[in-house]
Amino acid sequence: MRIRKKVTGFILMFQICALFFACTGLTGCSLKKSQGLSEYWTRDSAVAESIVNYVTKVTNKKDKENFIPVEDRIAVFDMDGTLTCETYYTYYDTMMFINYCLDDYPDKVSEELKEAAAEIKPGYTAGEELARNFAKAYAGMTVQELYDYAVEFGQKETESFQNMRYIDGFYLPMVELVKYLYDNDFTIYVVSGTERTTTRAIVANSPIKDYVTPNHVIGTEFEVKVKGYEDVSSNMDYKYADGDELVFTGEFIQKNLNANKTIWIEREIGKRPVLAFGNSGSDTSMMNYVIDERNQYPAEAYMIVADDNVREWGTQDWSEKSAAYSEQGFIPISMKNDFLKIYPDTVTKSEQQYTETEEAENAA
Repeated sequence: MRIRKKVTGFILMFQICALFFACTGLTGCSLKKSQGLSEYWTRDSAVAESIVNYVTKVTNKKDKENFIPVEDRIAVFDMDGTLTCETYYTYYDTMMFINYCLDDYPDKVSEELKEAAAEIKPGYTAGEELARNFAKAYAGMTVQELYDYAVEFGQKETESFQNMRYIDGFYLPMVELVKYLYDNDFTIYVVSGTERTTTRAIVANSPIKDYVTPNHVIGTEFEVKVKGYEDVSSNMDYKYADGDELVFTGEFIQKNLNANKTIWIEREIGKRPVLAFGNSGSDTSMMNYVIDERNQYPAEAYMIVADDNVREWGTQDWSEKSAAYSEQGFIPISMKNDFLKIYPDTVTKSEQQYTETEEAENAA
């Protein structure tokens, strides 16, 4: 009898110790969902705490007032400047266009497009005019060829950072956030101003590839038609056949910025998201759409402020930007104070952001 009591006591003590070690994270069985955002966010980040509190609230079935069913847990993310770097020295797709026109395939583009590529400087406007030039540059390429070129370009080293390829520019805290939401049964959409095929290529070769499927990518649209029928107004009268190719015609359809983001979200998702993450004025429409008072669920919108000029090239004023975003109902995120790390330790900021190309110097 005494032996049985000792064994029972030992088992009970072992179970208590196992539970203690699991809860304190001293064993491999750490409670990831309860830990929340702890690896790449600063310990005292009020933003990380607010996200974890929100997720805890809306995933708790007992919280009848705030619970959101799995099928309605939709989070939308802008890409450039929100998920990934946009300061090498500018957006991925713009640097890709510059390289395509000036370095990789100058023989395939017009002098006009080369001049447009050479004139791009940091702080340029990523509007429809430039997007139209992108569409013209890739005219005649199949969808797969543009996808493959976007992947190929991502392997190039950027001048703005040491030990960073273009594809390596994803912010570690935002990758952790995407995974955290995914683990809590959120469906993640990337809603980008970058052309859709290019965005798909970037996402599919990034650290968030397991959490965002190609059909959850929304981007700027270039016209695509069946090869051989590019010049007709519509492919309605033609049947796709085995071996046919889908090619970019060089025509531009729509830039996915500002209110266009809300239109494409409505058209492609068909329901209002409950979380939104962006980093600029062109994302505010998407933010407002999510936190609109007509949203049937609790909703939040977060805006990243690029205020870190030590680990990054951010020059935004935190006080000014955070006040402006807060006034609009958005929760501001400081790259300087909320991000424990931005990139892997091997990545460091270069001494200068970029070296001007010979073509750009001549254009000036």
